[in-house]
Amino acid sequence: MDNSVIIGPEALPALAELLQRPAVSRVFVLVDGNTARQCLPLLLPHLPADYKLIEIPAGEEYKTLASCDTVWGELTAQHADRHAVLVNLGGGVVTDLGGFAAALYKRGIRFVQVPTTLLAQVDASVGGKTGVDFQGYKNQLGVFQAPAGVFIAPKFLETLDPRQLKSGYAEVVKHWLIADADAFNTNRRLGWLTDDWTSIIRESVALKQRIVASDPLEAGPRKLLNFGHTVGHALESYLLTQPGREALHGEAVAAGMVCESWLSVQRGLLSAEELDKIETFIFSVFDKLDFVTLETNAIAEFALQDKKNAGATINCTLLEGIGHGVYDQPVTVAEIAESLRYYHRLQA
Repeated sequence: MDNSVIIGPEALPALAELLQRPAVSRVFVLVDGNTARQCLPLLLPHLPADYKLIEIPAGEEYKTLASCDTVWGELTAQHADRHAVLVNLGGGVVTDLGGFAAALYKRGIRFVQVPTTLLAQVDASVGGKTGVDFQGYKNQLGVFQAPAGVFIAPKFLETLDPRQLKSGYAEVVKHWLIADADAFNTNRRLGWLTDDWTSIIRESVALKQRIVASDPLEAGPRKLLNFGHTVGHALESYLLTQPGREALHGEAVAAGMVCESWLSVQRGLLSAEELDKIETFIFSVFDKLDFVTLETNAIAEFALQDKKNAGATINCTLLEGIGHGVYDQPVTVAEIAESLRYYHRLQA
């Protein structure tokens, strides 16, 4: 495993050592309203006494350039130089946005990720993707920028409610479906709850790192990690426009994995029996997302902005059997809408 990712009880002491190095001029800590209250107390013993706190509101709706403006404004007001380090303490919104803000401030300052949700620990904080949402589209603006380190302390998961834990678990399931059939077949019989997430986090991070190392800028195999996300991001983006109906990222990805597994069956890549296993497992963990058939075309239209697209072609990652993803599979808006109608008809 990449030594820039440290997992377990040694993670926060290692972060403290990094922040004490002479090359670090100032330490800034980015939090949201939730992590300021629930997670910062766990981090405080590992921070220098003169750190500066920057806070943004919690929620996907604040993953915007306006929140970046808050970060940049505070860094500027505090005269942060290019030797400053930004510590991103939070879930996927904070780690994505904080990394993006750091990458642009003074053409780039160092940042470290301290992910506090399962989603961020197994996925969002690893791999160097940063970004914000723009005009209603997920991660429309962003850059690839590697953090100076990722420090994963599973004890932060104790601050999460079950819904947030499940959201992160969707990315774990995604990793199994694209690259580890044995893990999928073992874990679908065990249920999703565990007393210690450390081994699952280690395995998931190692799998993602292997894929990212082969394709850092997502020109090829890294697209495998987008399984469930073409439909999932479209669904998540659409529901964000509907106040009170917002879905968590992992909830939308879970629905997207069902839809894209169904599309895989239509292409003759996946068997009906495998689809049934995937659906049974996903619905044993995740509640079905609620939308009406008349909305499916509007949801599918969001996929036209997917970052994997080439021109007018929507490129999707599908499954050629459980444990084997295939990327750059062209799909149409009409096919995505039909997959959503299939999902809508299912009895969860």
